[in-house]
Amino acid sequence: MFSRKEAVPFAFVAEADHFRSNVTPPPRERLGASQIVGRTLLGLTVVAGLVGSLIFGMPSLQSGDSATRHQQSEASDNR
Repeated sequence: MFSRKEAVPFAFVAEADHFRSNVTPPPRERLGASQIVGRTLLGLTVVAGLVGSLIFGMPSLQSGDSATRHQQSEASDNR
């Protein structure tokens, strides 16, 4: 075995040099226009859902006495 000068937390990281390969992976295929548009629409849909849930959820996140004052029923006023 060989010794390293710097500290290595795991043994498999220290021995990774032994398993290097000279085989290069194939080049990535270019994305088609429909795949780019599909991924963009999916991303926009996710972002729009998050923004919409934030907008519709904001009133329930606000705290204050005005929300509890308006929730009294009319039946309690007649007693």
